[in-house]
Amino acid sequence: QVQLQESGPGLVKPSQTLSLTCTVFGASIITYDYSWSWIRLPPGQGLEWIGNIDDDGNSHYNPSLETRTSVARDTSKNQVSLRLNSVTPEDTAVYYCVKGGYDAWGPGTQVTVSA
Repeated sequence: QVQLQESGPGLVKPSQTLSLTCTVFGASIITYDYSWSWIRLPPGQGLEWIGNIDDDGNSHYNPSLETRTSVARDTSKNQVSLRLNSVTPEDTAVYYCVKGGYDAWGPGTQVTVSA
């Protein structure tokens, strides 16, 4: 059974960089045909897909966030990371790490952007 756990700061100042880590348990992140996504849920809004990384290490991004986003992996730690630059209060959301196929989700982590 695949389990995911997000971690990172809960409060980020405007213009700074949001950095989150997803630790994956129960599967290798380089398993063939697996991908790992970051999705967020802003308050009062719907889910927004941010980006993902596939089993070959290729990253793909939501065009609306692409210029500020980086999704990477650390295979030695079985972790996937998210960096979102130049954040504003509109980036406040619950951030989820999700396995490709959306059949496994982390519990989510609240990130608030505020001075």
